[in-house]
Amino acid sequence: MIKYLIAAFVLFLTIPAQAEDRWISIPPAPPMPEAASSGTVNVNGIDMYHAIYGDADGTPILLIHGGLAHGDIWAAQVADLMQDHTVIVADTRGHGRSTNDGSEYTYARLAADYLALLDQIGVDRVHLVGWSDGANIGYSISQTNPERLASHFAHAGNITLDGVDPSVETNEVFGTYVGMMAGDYAEMSPTPDGFENFLGAVAKMWGSSKPGGPDALKSVTVPTLVVQSEFDEAILMDHAKMIAEIMPSADFLVLEDVSHFASFQAADEYTDAIRNFIEP
Repeated sequence: MIKYLIAAFVLFLTIPAQAEDRWISIPPAPPMPEAASSGTVNVNGIDMYHAIYGDADGTPILLIHGGLAHGDIWAAQVADLMQDHTVIVADTRGHGRSTNDGSEYTYARLAADYLALLDQIGVDRVHLVGWSDGANIGYSISQTNPERLASHFAHAGNITLDGVDPSVETNEVFGTYVGMMAGDYAEMSPTPDGFENFLGAVAKMWGSSKPGGPDALKSVTVPTLVVQSEFDEAILMDHAKMIAEIMPSADFLVLEDVSHFASFQAADEYTDAIRNFIEP
């Protein structure tokens, strides 16, 4: 898979901008608002970056980004949600400003990192908003530590390898995303020249590690909104529907006229969807 992703990145450098449909482009995220606190904590042998926004009472919201990304991609959502919620973002192991200790990437390991982070900052329970790999991390926590989740907004996750659309490997929009994250990695990472190795390691996880499977999710009772984009380049619609159907406490939502990168393409609508779910 790695060779196809690198090819898609090269293609990204040569394609012209297109703006006819919002789902075929990825606008940059705005700057992050000022955090109430931020820094790194040592969890499971790594230094994990996190930031906290707002100081509202009630259950905090934890936003977990997708593969190759970092917490700052949530800027638009944070700016809105922090007005009346405490919002936590972090950089997953090896992503953004967080380090890795050479361990292989697996969803179980990444989930354990987030649980350890919550322990370190003294948070017992969260509304988890997960995008892509973030949703997969959420599915893992839903199985192992459901008491830590008040709810799970699960956008574009997959629980089996056949949930991935094989055309993603040569998709131009996905290649654009890889290129954007390569630039961010060079600016943010403690190992700024290591993107190609990082990409290979994450792609290996994409091709092998999944958070359980259908049988594992049948007993998950965490209130879950399975969210799928109408034009998702990476995850198949039928796979998302299957996840929603097998989980006893799940509902299903389709985000219209957007792709895998809906939080960039329709930031306000995406935030409204989060609010509509966690604020019944």
